[in-house]
Amino acid sequence: MTDPTSRFDPVCPSGIAPIHIGDKWTAMVISLLAEQPTRYSDIRHQIGPVTAKVLTAALRGLERDGFVIRMEQPGPPRSVHYGLTELGRTLLPAIELAVEWAQNHLAEMLDAQEAYDRALSRRDRSAMG
Repeated sequence: MTDPTSRFDPVCPSGIAPIHIGDKWTAMVISLLAEQPTRYSDIRHQIGPVTAKVLTAALRGLERDGFVIRMEQPGPPRSVHYGLTELGRTLLPAIELAVEWAQNHLAEMLDAQEAYDRALSRRDRSAMG
């Protein structure tokens, strides 16, 4: 039998891999920037209930990974736009695939979560006594 850990390269720890692409805000930001560079305030407005701190952290992470470029435009009024890099654009098909998967399987996933939560609640009640 093959050692399951042999699939992971010890020289490439997950800390440097773009695993965080799957977080809630990152995919939304990348999708939003697919059309055109966008101002920070417009990104925040279109995404919805995200704090400035969380959105700034997401944008900085995307910029650090080379997926997004920050462009300052001198004023007045001075403005900052964010746009996708060519590397960032390579993520669009994967995001589209994930969206398609969610559309096809979201109901199943929600049913599974509900069943799990019910079972967990029953276990907790029976453990209490």
